[in-house]
Amino acid sequence: MKNVSAIVYHQYGNPLEVVGVESQQLAAPKAGEVLVEVKFAPINPADLNTVEGKYPVRPPLPAVPGVEGVGVVQEVGPEVKHLKKGSVVLLPHGLGTWREAAVMPAESLIEIDPQVPLEQAAMLKINPPTAWRMLHDFVTLKPGDWMIQNAANSGVGRATIQIAKSLGIKTVNLVRRQELVEELRAEGGDVVLVEGEDLRKQVADATGGAKLRLAFNSVGGESALNLANTLANGGVIVTFGAMSKQPLRIPNGLLIFKDLSWRGFWLTRWYQNASIEERDAMFAKLIPLARSGALKTKIEQTYPLSEAKAAIARALEGKREGKILFKMG
Repeated sequence: MKNVSAIVYHQYGNPLEVVGVESQQLAAPKAGEVLVEVKFAPINPADLNTVEGKYPVRPPLPAVPGVEGVGVVQEVGPEVKHLKKGSVVLLPHGLGTWREAAVMPAESLIEIDPQVPLEQAAMLKINPPTAWRMLHDFVTLKPGDWMIQNAANSGVGRATIQIAKSLGIKTVNLVRRQELVEELRAEGGDVVLVEGEDLRKQVADATGGAKLRLAFNSVGGESALNLANTLANGGVIVTFGAMSKQPLRIPNGLLIFKDLSWRGFWLTRWYQNASIEERDAMFAKLIPLARSGALKTKIEQTYPLSEAKAAIARALEGKREGKILFKMG
């Protein structure tokens, strides 16, 4: 048996009040299993919402938070053929990644190129796949086509800019603060606008009257309506978040006269339904982008597990300069 540390919560509530670092015992891996030493794991909004009990998925308690991370295989059980000691792997959904190590089924792991920086690899499982799937699963876009998104400075927003650029797709990016405009342009955003009045005209002027057929909405309320008004007839608006906590307002005219489609996307469902082949095919596209640096997430600071509450407190604050990660060991 091996003793390792993990962040654990025994009840739902304020993460600063209910989480604590505990010791756990790990047995040797059985047939089809491997023991993975976790290297880095980020703090995502969904992680904190889960601890609060506000996320649609409620793990049985006690639980370890964390939906993504990266680790290195340390022990390999019998009948495992595609992984070996030293393999770098992305951790699976449902594991709880805020821990030093864990034993898990080998088939649940995604082996990645060790040349990808480990800190970046730790953030490859959520935001980049969300952007990738939404760029591919709703509207067929070709190089030179345009799409639009709100909250473009979010993690998914920045991943969308970077992935779209690699595909030759042009992006209109809406933000709330002027200081973000040049920053997102530098990251590859073709058009970056501060969301406000007369958005439809601003977008038309900036894109030369391009027909936008795809919009990503992670805000809701008035912002989602502004997005919808910029779309061409038959366009699709995909909602994957609700930062404003305001419901969607869908005017009858946008359905009747523009025939817009309003869709939803939840990456957890995609992972539940996707085959291993579909999952691996997507990461075969994303991993080279991360290796080359074309797909990269800003990191503000890393914390050891022993400073869990300080890390969570910083992650809960606004206007950070990047992600907060746990660094194990």
